[in-house]
Amino acid sequence: MKSKGIAVPYVIWMAIFVVAPLLIIVFYAFTSQAGGFTLENFSTMAQYTGVFGRSFLLAIIATFICLLIGYPLSYWLAQESPAVRRVAMMLIMLPMWMNFLLRTYSWMFLLEKRGLINSFLGLFGIGPFQMINTQGAIVLGMVYNFLPFMILPILSVLEKIDPKVIEAAQDLGANSFTVFRRVTFPLSLPGVLSGVTMVFIPSVSTFVISRLLGGKDETDCAEAVE
Repeated sequence: MKSKGIAVPYVIWMAIFVVAPLLIIVFYAFTSQAGGFTLENFSTMAQYTGVFGRSFLLAIIATFICLLIGYPLSYWLAQESPAVRRVAMMLIMLPMWMNFLLRTYSWMFLLEKRGLINSFLGLFGIGPFQMINTQGAIVLGMVYNFLPFMILPILSVLEKIDPKVIEAAQDLGANSFTVFRRVTFPLSLPGVLSGVTMVFIPSVSTFVISRLLGGKDETDCAEAVE
């Protein structure tokens, strides 16, 4: 009973600052200015179908890339010593200490036609390439900013897998691939699902990345989703 009482302040906080605002939004979404029920607020959504689709597509691509990078990295870190993990986690989290807006501005400097990347390629007679104001730049910004949110939950779950479970599978004749496919990956699915959620939700509604790296056309996607 005492352990349940500890959660009471958190439940109250969530009810006031999360659940209540959502209920208010739902109420006003289906309410007219006169106070009656209406669906008129949703009448203009049809014209943004393409915009919604493009926003979700970019978010899915960014989430998939984060998973492709984050899972192998998390798996490798889980096999390393605690000292290596601490150093790696410090390097992964170091960019997060910088303001989100500043991190995105730095990619503008790198990707523009006279930016650092094109200037470097120009030394070899390559380019310049149009990298800024493209959908690829948006995906790159999403992956860079949200990749830690994929790594952390997966690594947290992988670290908690009992080594004896892996040893038992190996004693029964399973090779490394079979152990990963039948034991490690299924046990890590909660972390994968958590990471996918933590990356996809901010990616599909991000405004700053679309505005700075994608230009006006791509910004309309985020504005519509928001």
